Amino acid sequence: MYRRNFLKIFGLTLMGSAHSACSEKSQGDIATSSKKRVVVIGAGLSGLAAAQELHRQGNEVVVVEARDRIGGRIWTSSKWTDMPLDFGATWIHGTEGNPLTDLADQINAKRLTTSYDRAVTYNTSGQLLSNAEEVRLEKTRNKVFGELKKAQNEDPDISLRQAIEPLIRQFDKSSESYRFINFILSGEIEHEYSGSAERLSAHWYDSDKKFNGNDDLFVQGFRVIPEFLGQGLRIELGQVVKEIQWHQSPIRVITQNTEFLADHVIVTLPLGVLQAGKVRFTPELPQDKQTAIAKLGMGTLNKCYLRFPDVFWSADVDWLEYISASHGEWTEWVSFNRAANMPILLGFNAADRGRAIETWADEQIVASAMQTLRTIYGVSIPEPIDYQITRWASDPFSLGSYSYNPVGAVPKMRQELAAPLEKSVFFAGEASNEDYFGTAHGAYLSGLRAAQEILEI
Repeated sequence: MYRRNFLKIFGLTLMGSAHSACSEKSQGDIATSSKKRVVVIGAGLSGLAAAQELHRQGNEVVVVEARDRIGGRIWTSSKWTDMPLDFGATWIHGTEGNPLTDLADQINAKRLTTSYDRAVTYNTSGQLLSNAEEVRLEKTRNKVFGELKKAQNEDPDISLRQAIEPLIRQFDKSSESYRFINFILSGEIEHEYSGSAERLSAHWYDSDKKFNGNDDLFVQGFRVIPEFLGQGLRIELGQVVKEIQWHQSPIRVITQNTEFLADHVIVTLPLGVLQAGKVRFTPELPQDKQTAIAKLGMGTLNKCYLRFPDVFWSADVDWLEYISASHGEWTEWVSFNRAANMPILLGFNAADRGRAIETWADEQIVASAMQTLRTIYGVSIPEPIDYQITRWASDPFSLGSYSYNPVGAVPKMRQELAAPLEKSVFFAGEASNEDYFGTAHGAYLSGLRAAQEILEI
């Protein structure tokens, strides 16, 4: 936060209600009117926002999506019919001035609020922190962020772990202070930014902006937003894009079983997919864009929902924190009891830990989670009656949860990722948003930006 080069927030008009479906013009026809033919790759939040805005302005738009559903990294599970659960984006983070709040209000989407003020923290033995422990934790927190502030004003850039190495060296690995440091790095930074402390840039890890206000989740799940944005759009599901031949007219978007022709293309592929080179660009992307893709980081945040027969934890809290003996091991939990009156706990695993457990069987993950919960609440607590688990790093159409700034990356690289290829190919997605990367509202705003770039041609 001490090396800011913020752009002014650009003004974007929120899209209106969905209009009628675009006309089914033959792909072989070349546009002869002022209408632009646009292929949007990806039916996530950024792609749907861009497509809906272009469609609303009278252009011919087709959204090409590899999955068999819309939403991308917004994915609401309906397995438990009485409680839709979000596997990806869950909250509107900061409701004041957030464009997603306006969308939610527009469709009268019911929401629930969770509060970080309703949090409890347990020590490694499973006891609530005493007043003395809370004081020591706060002192440790001040030291950690003091070291990070110092590193943000020094060159060269180093990782968060390197930045606090002078502090870590003072303590034995079995000490309370050492566990406090790992708890702060994991719970307050890695869970927020999805990258590991070994990779996150001390200069730029927190170079994002935030909205004020509550964190709200949707009663019917975050899916209500992409479902609204997708109304009236032509969306082709199950189309895995293989190649974009962009230096020609019309542009050709080639999938595993067909091709689409366009005057303009918007690419909203997640950073992890771009990094894996799963889509060929012909000709190749410019070097500055290739560099941005390679140097930005794609992180992991996985969820484990546990449903119990009844509530055995504190009924009036939203967040449960645990100071684990092992870095990043079940340090963050959310209770859905107070907000939704459901006996459900959500445990998170982020960064290296989140990626590592994806190779585990579901039963191993649940057993590990229960070991932590039994440390806190006792061995007599019941087994969960069901569970739901995510594996975002293994998902072939995301290859991670959301982007972060590692050592070697600078915020300008997100501008380079967002930059159009001439007047042909445009880019959107949370990774292309310098100010709000890693968020659903960042993805949404990037889609509106890409649509506006085409409309101004």
